[in-house]
Amino acid sequence: MISGIINLRKVAGMTSHDAVFKLRKILKEKKIGHGGILDPDVTGVLPIAVGKATRVIEYMTEAGKVYEGEITIGFSTTTEDTSGEVVEMTPVSDLSETAIDAVMADFVGDITQIPPMYSAVKVNGRKLYEYARAGETVDRPERQVTIYEFVRTSPVTVADGKAVFTFRVACSKGTYVRTLSVDLGKQLGYASHMSALKRTASAGLELQDSLTLEQIEEKVAKQDFSFLLPMEYGVGDIPRVELTEEQMTEISFGRFIQLDCQEELVAAFRDGKVLAILERRHQDYKPRKVLV
Repeated sequence: MISGIINLRKVAGMTSHDAVFKLRKILKEKKIGHGGILDPDVTGVLPIAVGKATRVIEYMTEAGKVYEGEITIGFSTTTEDTSGEVVEMTPVSDLSETAIDAVMADFVGDITQIPPMYSAVKVNGRKLYEYARAGETVDRPERQVTIYEFVRTSPVTVADGKAVFTFRVACSKGTYVRTLSVDLGKQLGYASHMSALKRTASAGLELQDSLTLEQIEEKVAKQDFSFLLPMEYGVGDIPRVELTEEQMTEISFGRFIQLDCQEELVAAFRDGKVLAILERRHQDYKPRKVLV
């Protein structure tokens, strides 16, 4: 059975589930999962776990992400991106880069978001997009997310009643970049939407190192599985500790051990290999998941 992490470059028009389905056929392996959903129109890094590495998917999903995209100020849409229908127009004649940068800086830190109606968040057992497609409205739960960086990466072009610019954002799990784009416009006094987006980093995987499905299929045809990364990539965002031989034995039996750290969750390593995920219990650490 093959095992490892794949740095997949998802293309537009494909869901994350589509990518997993196609990889199952290419690799002839059923045990495959993705580490964080990407909307169909969003491109870029989609971490994939295969075989034994699927045991660390939850930690890949929890990891922070980095995106690069484009915001258009001047009109908003039903879906908060280019796939929806226009719902409000607020023509832009003049908007300074200084004003935009100042408002973007205000979003850095812990913020509250309301998920878009066209999203997979469940309310009363139904996904929000199911309500939206049925023309129904429902109260949406607020969520707390963290923005580590939110900066403009191009000059602002103002033309035809629209202001357009590119950006980069580093954020926590659960952040809706579409909503961030809309909220930015609101703070500036305009309707807006996210007009393009790609994920450039996730779970320690970078876009420049990613491979398309076609490239992976070509490698598999040549029996080249060098694209499979070690399971250790799946825990890259978790604080790391090195264990002694004695501690290794203790955690293999599920016993508590003492560590000189204060983190709530740590990845336990020995000789470069991840052995377990440990969680703090008072002053000791107990295995949450043994990986060997």
